[in-house]
Amino acid sequence: MTNVADATRTHVAETTTNVVSFLPPESIISAMTATLNFGILIVKNDCGAHLILERIPMTQAVRVLVVDDQLRARQSLKALLATWPIIGTIREAATGKEALALVEESPPDLALIDVRMPEMDGLEATRRIKAKWPQVKIIVLSVYTEHAAGARAAGADAFVCKCEPPEALLDALEQAVKKS
Repeated sequence: MTNVADATRTHVAETTTNVVSFLPPESIISAMTATLNFGILIVKNDCGAHLILERIPMTQAVRVLVVDDQLRARQSLKALLATWPIIGTIREAATGKEALALVEESPPDLALIDVRMPEMDGLEATRRIKAKWPQVKIIVLSVYTEHAAGARAAGADAFVCKCEPPEALLDALEQAVKKS
């Protein structure tokens, strides 16, 4: 079996009746066998590759706040998040101050916060959000790995380097959602 980190991951709803609808079309066509073991659907296609589909209970969609001063970064993160079925509303802010206002208005379940931003950086925004809304899961993002320790000290639940592949962010999101 291929390494889980290398496998394509798709998250499915609590019910197993619509599992196939979340598979990419090419996987549906070439699927030879599918078994459900311990809440994980394993699909083997005709090339021998395995797709791992983990079941995550979905009582409600996860509300996300994306905070980054770069519009392109926010758009990219929103596009990536949109591929994950458990994500509901995605709001965005360009500064730490905007993020605080949005959290005050309606706290998200999860926030993705960049470190370097004008007005208020992501570490200060993380400190303030965690102080008032400790239930909000926060993943701090930066291209600079030296911010990882500061992110943890500010109360972040995880740090992900922007230079990592998208799977690293999805893994961090999955861990944060499971802790909720």
